[in-house]
Order: sequence, then structure tokens, then C-alpha cells
Amino acid sequence: MSLPGLPNSLNLSPHLSAHKYFLVCTLTVAAWDTLVLSPRTWRLMRTGEWPVLKILFHFMRIFMPLEFAVVAVAFFDTKWSRNTCDNFFLFEPICTAILLAAASAVHVIRIHAIYERSRAVLIGMGSLFAVQVVVTAVCCGFYRSVPLLEGQGCIVGPKANWVGVYWVAPTLLYTVSAILALMRSVNSLQAKPLSPWKLMLRDGLNLYGAIWIVNMVNMLFWFIMKPNNDADPIKTIVTSMAAVLTTSMTLRIVLSIRGTLVHGGSFALTGSTVPSSSSRVISTRSGGPTHSAHAPHTYTLDDMRSKPEAVWGEADSKANSAGDDKGTLPIGERAATPPNLGVKVTIDREVGYDTYAK
Repeated sequence: MSLPGLPNSLNLSPHLSAHKYFLVCTLTVAAWDTLVLSPRTWRLMRTGEWPVLKILFHFMRIFMPLEFAVVAVAFFDTKWSRNTCDNFFLFEPICTAILLAAASAVHVIRIHAIYERSRAVLIGMGSLFAVQVVVTAVCCGFYRSVPLLEGQGCIVGPKANWVGVYWVAPTLLYTVSAILALMRSVNSLQAKPLSPWKLMLRDGLNLYGAIWIVNMVNMLFWFIMKPNNDADPIKTIVTSMAAVLTTSMTLRIVLSIRGTLVHGGSFALTGSTVPSSSSRVISTRSGGPTHSAHAPHTYTLDDMRSKPEAVWGEADSKANSAGDDKGTLPIGERAATPPNLGVKVTIDREVGYDTYAK
């Protein structure tokens, strides 16, 4: 509803006013996310290796706030002319398509990794990713500049309702990603039972769920809400928030990975149990060796506690170079291990029972 006497920048329809307020919320979330993740981003930056997940992480960290800062300038600048808007409106759908492609690539790599690099999972997720890239690229050609009045900003909108498949493709990928992540977590309960709350936090299921919810809400707005006229931007009111929250939660999926990011990392339970074919004889005796004809090395619990798992290989190489036959070796090494040796734990501890009261 227009009011006479007000400038165009203040004389806004209810849907356009809500769109502007919602974009302010989007910018607040983007700024907050950038500040909160800065310390963890810096720690990740200092790591030596640069796998694909790390590159995608830093790309999204920089690209997302820059994109929506530019979009906000076009939206809120009252001096933005209609001619300038007609040359600029494709900026948001193209940049958002790139941002969603980066986030979806993270999901493909991560889901492939937690399923032990299953070829079927890679083909399925990779196909959805390829469809998303093609669909979003094609749909970018069917956007238009919303015909607002001079001084009301520059907003992009679809030429037809079917352009909403731009968001259908990534939503489908994130739905499959959330389902596969949930199935993997539920199946892991057979090896290590956990409460639903701890399971959700351990595997980041809340992150996958948040991405799915925000994209589904965006889909509802796109296909259910009916605009009043050509200048009504109600269909795209949630798109910016969906892109920002999808990026924010995807960044946290990367940060929640334990250990290395190479090849997408590993599942939370991977490496928590030791296969029998790669076991060693373990003894708590810090003195003499364990008497076993097939055990070339003896390990003590003290030695295992004194060194984290990540540096076991380094400790072994240093010990071997010094000629110490009792150096600590990685448990996963199988070169000199006889098959089907199993695990033998010997506890050598003297307890003075006579000292306790009977």
C-alpha cells in the first residue's frame, strides 16, 4: 500500500518491507558467523596440508560475506538507478550458484568419506552434484530485475514459477546427504551405543538437519507464496538466508571433522577399534620383554599413554634410527605381524593384600 508524500525509499509495500528486514537478518547472521569462526579458521589455516575440503572451506569463508555485502549495497542504496540494476541483477543468482556448488561439493566429499569411499555413494552423490551445477547454471538465464520504483533498491526475481528448480536441485542433494549421514550414524550404534543427543553432536547431524530445514522452507516460499504483482519479491524473500545458513552449517561440518581433512576425513568411529590382523602383544611390564615367539616388539601402556596416536610413526622412526628394538610402532603396521596373532594383554602388577584390613 503506497502512502502519498513519502519518498520511494520509504514508501514500501508490506512484502518489500519484509524482504528488506529479512535481508538485514541475513547480513547479521553472515557477520556473526564470520566473527565467531575466525579463531578456528585461523587454526585451520596454519595446518600444513591443503586438501580439497580446506580449500573449499576458505573459499566459502571469503566468498559468502563478500557476495552478500555487494547484494546489500544494491538493495539498500537509494541512488541505485534502474539502468544499473538491469546490468547487475544476475550477480546474486550466479554468485549464489557458485556458493551452493562449493557447499554441495563439501557434502559429496564428506559423505563419500564416511561411507569408506564407497563407489556407489560417490556415483550417486556425484550425479546429484552434476545435476545441480547444470540446473542452477541454466536457471540463471531466466531471472529478471524486479520492477521497483527509483530509490527502492535492486532485487532479482524469477521470470516464471518453474525457475524454482534452481533451488530444487541443491535441496535434493542436501536431503540425500542428511539421510545418508543419519543412516551411517544409526548403523554405528551397533559398535558403540550412544544416546540420541550424543550421537547427534558427535556426527554433526544437527548441521545436516539445519541445512535441510532452511532449504525446505525456501522451497515452500518459492512454490506456495503468491506474489501480488510483478513488483512483489515474496518468492525470493528466503533465498539469501538459505544460502547464508547453508554455507554456515557446511563450514561447521568441515570444522567438526576429527583428524586430517585429506580425502574428506574419516568417520568418528574409524580407528577406534583395532583389527586382530594388525594387533601386537601389549604388556604393562615396563621391564623385561614379553615371552612370545612371534612378537617382535613389546609395548607398554605407559609408552602408549605418553605419545598421541598421530605421532606414533615418528616415534618409531626415531627409535629405529637409534638402534632401539623396543621403539613404539604404529598399531596399524602389518609388515612384520604374523597372521591371526590376536591381542595379548599381560598385566604385571603386585598388590599388597596384607596391607589391607581383613
